[in-house]
Amino acid sequence: MFITSTIDEIRKVSLKLFASKGYEGTSLSEIASGVGIKKPSLYAHFKSKEDLFLSVFGDVLEDNVKSVKEFIEPYKKDSVEIKLREFLYGTCRYYFTHEDEVALLKRAMLFPPEGLKDKLQDQFLTFEKNTDILLKKFFTEGIEKGVIREEPIDRLLAAYYCLQDGLFIQMFYYSKAHFEEKMESVWHIFWKGIKAS
Repeated sequence: MFITSTIDEIRKVSLKLFASKGYEGTSLSEIASGVGIKKPSLYAHFKSKEDLFLSVFGDVLEDNVKSVKEFIEPYKKDSVEIKLREFLYGTCRYYFTHEDEVALLKRAMLFPPEGLKDKLQDQFLTFEKNTDILLKKFFTEGIEKGVIREEPIDRLLAAYYCLQDGLFIQMFYYSKAHFEEKMESVWHIFWKGIKAS
């Protein structure tokens, strides 16, 4: 029990520090101090700072998927349009309610630490494959029901991810209320673009 709570605390403190100061700006000594342990004790749980950073990054990706899946659960019997829209909205709302996690994602993906770019990209692509499964299911259902026009699923996914990534950047420019308006406008145009005529 003590080991689990110590690991959880290490992850929690690390997330805050990596999110605010970045990988290079955070020392293991600071993390240990924040947890209330000595620096050598960190090595009982993580091999290195790199190992700890990758672990925290992986946790953030998993938490994101889990949260969005929970958010769209009530909509599973709704139309494909609503499922896709709520998946997008759920992702954006996750961004607004998880500041540290989003700051870490932004730093890691846009400004990856020296030498970790490939490892972070690999982790992200694994995470994206899990998301792909759910989105492909929605797009396939939409095409089969004649709601979404016939397009290769990979193209639909690419367009959806570009929409999501664009909104991810936009959220740093606007207040939540202003962003929500933009999100609805963008979704409206996107849906008009993919729905069957």
